[in-house]
Amino acid sequence: MMEDKRKPKRTKATAKPRKKRAPRVVKQEADVATELRELEHRLDALIESTPASHAVLPEPELSPSAQASPPPTADPPTVFDTARELLSTDFYLRRWGQAAMRNRSEEVDDFGYDPTYDARARPLFDFLYTRYFRVECRGVSNIPNEGRCMLVANHSGTIPFDGPMLKTAVKREHPGKRDVRWLAEDFVFHFPFVGSFESRIGAVRACQENAERLLRQETLLAVFPEGIKGIGKLYKERYKLQRFGRGGFVRLALRTRTPIVPVAIVGAEETNPMLLRLEAIAKPLGLPYVPITPTFPLLGPLGLVPAPTKWKITFGEPIFMHDGAESETDELLVARLSERVRSAIQELLDTSVRERKSVIFG
Repeated sequence: MMEDKRKPKRTKATAKPRKKRAPRVVKQEADVATELRELEHRLDALIESTPASHAVLPEPELSPSAQASPPPTADPPTVFDTARELLSTDFYLRRWGQAAMRNRSEEVDDFGYDPTYDARARPLFDFLYTRYFRVECRGVSNIPNEGRCMLVANHSGTIPFDGPMLKTAVKREHPGKRDVRWLAEDFVFHFPFVGSFESRIGAVRACQENAERLLRQETLLAVFPEGIKGIGKLYKERYKLQRFGRGGFVRLALRTRTPIVPVAIVGAEETNPMLLRLEAIAKPLGLPYVPITPTFPLLGPLGLVPAPTKWKITFGEPIFMHDGAESETDELLVARLSERVRSAIQELLDTSVRERKSVIFG
């Protein structure tokens, strides 16, 4: 007979005892907090350390008479001072380091708006408004002197300058010199420097919650219902309004009883005329598209400099929302109001385009 070579079946008595795994060592919260503090100290030392070649010399001691004299009055910043600030190495050091928070004014709101920084950047936008784009503003008196109001405008330009220019127009031309906050696309805030810069001069991440909070604070709010579809239009589609989504801005106006002022911006479509839009290679970069213009990417970053076109901003008659929050669930009413605002903006656009004789000279 052949010998059975199968291994005998193990029983509980013959089975080898399993090795117990060593218990994992869990760090105490105090240890984690200590490590985090040490890491912050190391980062502070790296950020705030000054190279020897740029060491700051101690200031000389002042005489009692010099100490008593008041400091000289600083001249207002010019456009060159603002540009030098934005292009300086110290600016980026403050932007990426913890010093960025310490250099902000104490009046920064929940959305990141810094009035002190906005005042420093204003000469740059005043230069663009008066000298570069030579903006012509009409109907600004249709904006109320106080209280909440929503400016609904067309969105255009491969690189959207319409938000800052709309803010500058109201600040300069309106009798009440009102401040404008505008809703910006979400992808803008993912860019280094750009997101922070936009927030500090008044842009707010576009969502219903942020918009409603601002309107509850009696803010003058600018919205661009076309969104990315507006700034992503090809040159052949210029000044043709895209679809306004599902009427979210109308529901918001009904819920907060906010009047709407339609706004038409002409001139931004030609600043960076887009001939082609590449979307496949844009997704890995976190962009909605990569624009192909007559100068970009042929001239590199210089190709994104906007052309000095003549701008015209027209504010239409206000549209008042009296129905209230109970009407925001009426889909038919929301659609009709959205189309009414869209038609008003398109009519203003057609009139402005028909009146101008030249893209550069207006």
